[in-house]
Amino acid sequence: MELGLNNQFLLINGYFEPIDDSDPIAAKMKAIADSTLENMPVHLKEMNQLVFPLRPYNLLGIDRLRKVFEPLDRKEIKEMGAVLLTEQHESNLPGLDDLMADLTEKDHGLIMTMGKGGVGKTTIAAAIALKLAHEGYPVHLTTTDPAAHLLDHLGDIKFPENLTVDRIDPRAEKQAYIEKVLHNKGSKLNEEELKLLREDLESPCTEEVAVFQAFSKAIHQARRKFVVIDTAPTGHTLLLLDTTGSYHRDVVRNNGTNSNNFKTPYMYLQDSDFAKLLIVALPETTPISEAAKLQEDLRRSGIEPYGWIANQSMSAADVSDPLLKQRASEEIPLLEEIEKKHAKRLYSIPWIAEDRILRYLFTSDKQPVEKTL
Repeated sequence: MELGLNNQFLLINGYFEPIDDSDPIAAKMKAIADSTLENMPVHLKEMNQLVFPLRPYNLLGIDRLRKVFEPLDRKEIKEMGAVLLTEQHESNLPGLDDLMADLTEKDHGLIMTMGKGGVGKTTIAAAIALKLAHEGYPVHLTTTDPAAHLLDHLGDIKFPENLTVDRIDPRAEKQAYIEKVLHNKGSKLNEEELKLLREDLESPCTEEVAVFQAFSKAIHQARRKFVVIDTAPTGHTLLLLDTTGSYHRDVVRNNGTNSNNFKTPYMYLQDSDFAKLLIVALPETTPISEAAKLQEDLRRSGIEPYGWIANQSMSAADVSDPLLKQRASEEIPLLEEIEKKHAKRLYSIPWIAEDRILRYLFTSDKQPVEKTL
């Protein structure tokens, strides 16, 4: 609007109105949507709006796209929901507790959640870390995502004293790295040389090196404890892994390819017994496709993902609303595709009708958290 472009419409996509008001998940979905719309900025509320309802299917293919501007046929949805059998709309994949049992075959190691933004990597990483710590393992939880705030996700949960939490902040890591270099080298330089060094340290490469060093430190901690890393969205993570690979190639070149006296962070990531990389995706066509591309990139680097997590799965939830049942049934072939074509192991986490999703995931076994900071 500041540019004078006033002919604007706000398109609100996927607004859900329950058909079965007794379904708690349906009721919660509507409450979340209504709260979000109610708390929109005033300038958005004042815009002309078009609302597109949530459909019982994803809008893929010409036939379905043609229905975008058609109203929902609630009668047809009820009829379709009534004929869906349980096995047609419910999946039976291993869940978070099964994943924890698999991850704790050893008492230490690196666990990384990876994927595109908005799929729930941070929440899942935090839940894994809390469960590990609650079972008595020493755990360090961190993130390479500048936008992630782990403590916000932990909220008011009292976490065990054997759990430490921090974040790899690119700006803070860069500043700490600059100060370290200036401390080590600055005293030996004259004023002109010091100026040139400061200019050199302000390059974008400095931040990459600084973040890589913090990342490497976290990896090395996993030799004696569990380290859970919530990664940045895919592009940022691949850049970090590229830096890790570049460092590895430099070390190999300088030490000789037959040297057994070193193990770079890149080599740790390639060690499937040490590093467990979990690809998180929503059970929808586009997120699955993007996750598969991430896996291909990892495999080209000699890094094999441990497994996939289908997050916010409607087919793993107990739903009765006819529209949600149909959306759940749409997930079944997609989950089968992941199992057959992509994942060595596939876990699922249901869509959760809770205000504090992390609290629900962590306390789903009904065990109290005993130790606090």
